[in-house]
Amino acid sequence: MATYVLMTRLSPEAVSKPGAILELEKAVAGKLKSQCPQAKWLASYSILGGCDYLDIFEAPDEGVASQVALVIRSLGHATTETWVATPWARFRELARAVSGSQPKARSRPRRQA
Repeated sequence: MATYVLMTRLSPEAVSKPGAILELEKAVAGKLKSQCPQAKWLASYSILGGCDYLDIFEAPDEGVASQVALVIRSLGHATTETWVATPWARFRELARAVSGSQPKARSRPRRQA
């Protein structure tokens, strides 16, 4: 399964009172469990900055990852960004494969005047 990072920013309407966050969390978790059972949650963080939350989850493909984002958008009156996260060891393997398959640049022969 691929790992995804989901950045979420809630609208002001979604969090009109502090307790609304807890209600929203419960609704989102229930909907994700029923509509996206293939997604496996790894971590959730409340963050300071351009987004309110950072979630890390695994999904078998981008279709399931998209469904996760759609559920959160629909219930949380939110905007989301979803990124694929490649483990560093796997990224190194990919880099080695690419560098091994690329032909070396040849120097051009010099023109004689």
